Amino acid sequence: MNAPFPSTPAVSDGDPRLPLKLLIAAPRGFCAGVDRAIEIVERALQKYGAPVYVRHEIVHNRYVVDSLKAKGAIFVEELDEVPDDAPVVFSAHGVPKTVPAEAERRKMLYVDATCPLVSKVHRQAERQIEKGQHILFIGHVGHPEVIGTMGQVPEGRITLVETVEDVAKLEFSPDDALSYLSQTTLSVDDTRDIIRALEERFPQIVAPKAEDICYATSNRQAAVKQIAASCDLVLVIGAPNSSNSLRLVEVADRMGTNARLIQRADEIDPSWLEGVGTVGLTAGASAPEKLVREVVDRLSDWRLVDEEVITTAEENMIFKLPRQLTE
Repeated sequence: MNAPFPSTPAVSDGDPRLPLKLLIAAPRGFCAGVDRAIEIVERALQKYGAPVYVRHEIVHNRYVVDSLKAKGAIFVEELDEVPDDAPVVFSAHGVPKTVPAEAERRKMLYVDATCPLVSKVHRQAERQIEKGQHILFIGHVGHPEVIGTMGQVPEGRITLVETVEDVAKLEFSPDDALSYLSQTTLSVDDTRDIIRALEERFPQIVAPKAEDICYATSNRQAAVKQIAASCDLVLVIGAPNSSNSLRLVEVADRMGTNARLIQRADEIDPSWLEGVGTVGLTAGASAPEKLVREVVDRLSDWRLVDEEVITTAEENMIFKLPRQLTE
């Protein structure tokens, strides 16, 4: 195993716990889009009073959702569960065009918390359709962001591609006007392979002006790559339905390091630490820093922890709030 980082510390005198080196990835946790979405719900509660309805989980994290529920947010799956006179927030993942259209038809008060980087993909999809192109959209079936993006364009003008194998099954010709876009929370490596397959099969395909995978997704995957080779185990804090968190687990696994997805510290099994000298720790873009510290505290109950933060990038992105909440 490679060991570019300091070795495991010696046990302190009088402390019976075994030493454990803890490499904490940075960046980790909340991204600017998640920060913005949570603040939108909190500000809507302050401005309009409880309850404020939220269509779908505002972000994929149970702790965050439960915290907002305690403040008066009510989470629903569809608009027909929301009274006409109640404010409603659309989640950070984005929604199909039919959703705000329905809200406007019902004269509902709604606030769109779609991440600006997801909105950018929506606008790109519209422009590609205006140019007469058929969109090949790289993403995971059923994910809210995929549903939202595919719902930006007329039916039949966009095709979902999940894997390199899917590319071989596409029934288009070299004469067809094609373009591609991707979900913002995908594996950087997998997406690169799919794009390469698309470009080899369809040399005429048009790429987006800028990469669709968001900076936070790329940065968190790069940080895990940096620490995984030096770890015996990597813990990823995130939800099972969080695409970016699942990708972090995959990144570590592909480097040959055992990785586990956990939502809270109480899910850690002490047996995972048997024979382990170095643990890597990161958090998906929807997981708050409080849960990182909770995991560190739990590990410290069992082992003598020596923390080191490994920083691979600095993030200072801030997204503006909707004007209706700042006026």
